[in-house]
Amino acid sequence: MEINIKQISQFPKGVFNVGVISDETTEHIVELSEVYYKQLTSEKITTEELIKRSFEFLLKRESNTSILSSFELSVINNYFPEYENIILNSINN
Repeated sequence: MEINIKQISQFPKGVFNVGVISDETTEHIVELSEVYYKQLTSEKITTEELIKRSFEFLLKRESNTSILSSFELSVINNYFPEYENIILNSINN
């Protein structure tokens, strides 16, 4: 599985086009606020790396065809309450 990320717009509201190449290729539009990015990463990783890790997290739990086609990154935590802790731990370890 391959994850391709292209930034469409910069902060304060970053927008990314994410392509997931698998048996069935999907495209997703992901919004990321500067506040949420800093909260999760303390700017230790790039926005693209955060998006990539977030999709890796999602793909361990569901198929790429089940991932919303457009969403704000923070909404992941609504579906998977462990998301933020896992991302924080992956950055700090």
